[in-house]
Amino acid sequence: MKTRKLVLILIASALVLAGCSSSKGAITNMNSSDFSSKIQEQGVVVLDVRTPSEYAQGHIANAINIDVEAGTFNSEVAKLDKTKTYAVYCHSGRRSAIATTAMARAGFEHIFNLQNGLTDWMVHGMMVVTS
Repeated sequence: MKTRKLVLILIASALVLAGCSSSKGAITNMNSSDFSSKIQEQGVVVLDVRTPSEYAQGHIANAINIDVEAGTFNSEVAKLDKTKTYAVYCHSGRRSAIATTAMARAGFEHIFNLQNGLTDWMVHGMMVVTS
């Protein structure tokens, strides 16, 4: 539990510092409709940053899961191709905001964040899968 709290503190610190960074321009916040269109584009990687158990309960089709609150988040994200486009979401939008900020600071330039998360996605009748 101490490790998780430390990770959250470090992420929060990164968010504060990100306010001073020009990398924030790499993030585009989108509503459910625009996000749905974006993930249909060729080559867009859909990234679910919730816990593995949340992911298993239902996720956007073809999404990969990297838990932003896990201690391995930064090392897992470092393995991703920074030249690709990423569509990132979580349950409510809080964790995806943390993840996209961290990704922008790491040099990713094409990042799209689902505002209000999977909750808003499902309210608007968008589908989730469990396999």
